[in-house]
Amino acid sequence: MPTAQQTSDERRIFERFSARFPTKFKDARDDYGTEVFLRDASAQGIRIVTKERFFLDDQLALEVELPDGGEPMVLSGHVVWVKFLNLSLWDIGVQFSEVNFLKMQRLFKLTEEIDL
Repeated sequence: MPTAQQTSDERRIFERFSARFPTKFKDARDDYGTEVFLRDASAQGIRIVTKERFFLDDQLALEVELPDGGEPMVLSGHVVWVKFLNLSLWDIGVQFSEVNFLKMQRLFKLTEEIDL
C-alpha cells in the first residue's frame, strides 16, 4: 500500500529540487529568513517552513532573496497542505497561481551553482 508521500510524488508533474534561500513575506517589515524559510521548489509550487500559522487555501506572496544580485523573486500562490513541526514551526506546501518557467529556471540555476 503506497504511503501518502509516495502517492503525492506520483501525482507530481514537475520534479522538486532543494532551494534554500532567504525568504520573507512580501511587504513584511521582517528581514529575510526571520519568519519564513524556503526549503524546496518545483515549477508548480514551493515548500516553506514558517513560524506563522496558515490554513488551507490561504493566499500568500513571498520574496526570495537570490545571490545573483537581481531583484528578489516574488512567488505567490495558495496553501495546499500544512504540517505541524513543533511548538513554533509549520511546514507548508504552496501551489503557484500560474507556472512561470523563467522564474524556476533562475531559481534552479542558482541552486546548482551553489551546490558546485
